[in-house]
Amino acid sequence: MTVNYKELLHQINTFMFDYDGVLTTGEIFILPNGEVLRGGHVRDGYAIQHAIKNGYRIVIISGAKSDSMVHRLNALKVKDYFLGIADKLSVFQEYIHQHQIEPQEVLYMGDDIPDLTVMQQVGLPCCPSDAAEEIKAISLYISHRKGGEGCVRDVLEQVMKLQGKWMNGDAFYW
Repeated sequence: MTVNYKELLHQINTFMFDYDGVLTTGEIFILPNGEVLRGGHVRDGYAIQHAIKNGYRIVIISGAKSDSMVHRLNALKVKDYFLGIADKLSVFQEYIHQHQIEPQEVLYMGDDIPDLTVMQQVGLPCCPSDAAEEIKAISLYISHRKGGEGCVRDVLEQVMKLQGKWMNGDAFYW
């Protein structure tokens, strides 16, 4: 029996995202001093803040790690982030155990092979439109947006609208 992904949105209370290729376009620009620049979308950032204000857990699990990533996540008030992670599945399992979250309550958005094992464990595996084919194959929802171009906003907005938490009282404040 095929399940419509929209039926799964009701139970989501935790969002987990990869960083590069999901919150960013996946492109990196290396400056002469070695600093790496990544590009993302301000609407993803707004939606993350709005979700946090409404009590959702936002978790970032990334193989990459940089000062600029930490700065961006802190600016967005994301408290739960795990950077420089080789084994994302172990981090996922420890996190849901520690916070008493059921896997079916988790939406995970990833874009490439390192996300696959976690995506196989969650209630709603999702990906940007430009994700690797192996990731698209296991995703129950493929955003119409690319990584770093609003795919995070897409899934946050869908869940929050369905649960009656989008455009509420504090929605108009950054």
